[in-house]
Amino acid sequence: MSTAGLDRRTRRRQETIEEILDVAIDLMETEGVAALSLSAVARHLGMQPPSLYQYFPSKMAIYDALFQRGARRLRDAHRAALARATNADPFANDLIAISAFCRWCLENQVYSQLLFWRTIPGFEPSPEAFAPAQDSLQDLRDHLQAAVDAGRLHPDATSDDGIALFTSITAGLLSQQIANEPDASFEHGRFIRLLPAVLEMFYQRYAPTRGKK
Repeated sequence: MSTAGLDRRTRRRQETIEEILDVAIDLMETEGVAALSLSAVARHLGMQPPSLYQYFPSKMAIYDALFQRGARRLRDAHRAALARATNADPFANDLIAISAFCRWCLENQVYSQLLFWRTIPGFEPSPEAFAPAQDSLQDLRDHLQAAVDAGRLHPDATSDDGIALFTSITAGLLSQQIANEPDASFEHGRFIRLLPAVLEMFYQRYAPTRGKK
C-alpha cells in the first residue's frame, strides 16, 4: 500500500503495519499458515507483544489484513493480464488471464492458502477484506461475457453455475499442484500444465450451441 500523501505519523504507522504483515507472511511460510503467533511476530520486529496490539487487536485481525492484501494483489495481477489480453480469440485471452491468476497463486502459496482454503479454524474475512475477491469474480464474469458476446460461449457461462464451475476446475488444478508438487514452477508443474485442457473443457461445456438439437 502506498504511503504517498500521508502525514509523517500516519505514514510511519502504515509502514509499521506493512512490516508486521511482511513478518507474518515470512513466519507463515516457515511455520504454517495456522501456526502464526503474535509473540513471534513481535519478537521478530523487536517490540513487546502489547505494542503489537496498537496495530492489530488480535491474530484474526492480522489474518484479515493479509487476506485483503493478498486478494488485492491477486486482483491486480489478474487485471494486468486482462489488459494485455488483446487477441481476437476470446479463448486465447482467457488462457492469458487465468494463467496469470494461477501463476500468482503458485508463486504466493501462503496467500493462496489463506484466500482459497479454510486453513485457519474460525477465520472469516471481513466484508472490507473480501471486497477485492468480489472484484476478481466480477472481472471474471465480465471477461466471460466478452466471449459470450463474441459468440464463443453460451450465455450460461456467466451464470452463477458457470462461474462456480470455472473457479472450481481452476482451483482444483491449483490444489493438486500445491499439494503434490509445491516447489514446481508454473511452466513445469505436472498438474498446472493441464490448464489449457481444463479451459477447453469449459468452452466445450458452454459451447454456443449448448441446449440446441
